[in-house]
Amino acid sequence: MKTSPLFLGEELFKLIPQRMPIVMVDVFYDATDTEANTGLTVTADNLFCENNKLREPGLIEHVAQSAAAFAGYDTYRQGLVPKLGFIGEIKKFKIHRLPLTGECLHTHLAVLGEAAGVTLLAAETRVNDEIITSCQMKIFIKND
Repeated sequence: MKTSPLFLGEELFKLIPQRMPIVMVDVFYDATDTEANTGLTVTADNLFCENNKLREPGLIEHVAQSAAAFAGYDTYRQGLVPKLGFIGEIKKFKIHRLPLTGECLHTHLAVLGEAAGVTLLAAETRVNDEIITSCQMKIFIKND
């Protein structure tokens, strides 16, 4: 993973269609054709935070928006506007612990397969070297 991000803060709006208050990615580190790395610093004002912890729906949304940023990076390189995506399925979703406010999430995505506009991804989210969640997710990208 690169140490300096490719996109940070509001620059991410070039990659994702989401806007505040539901933006769950604040850094896009790097990507290849089949892998990407994103991040999020958990803040107390996050819509999905409760009792100083990012709740389960926030973790799911973070992974989904990481996938959106990954897809958006490809369209950005082509000079296109990011497309809307939808979660089709979540499998093998495991939470080892909920992240605390102030912690920085680092998510690694790997494409497992693509067919008919559906992308199957494996995702792993860490805080430092600790895996806090992992899953497989099918994402549909809306083609206009």
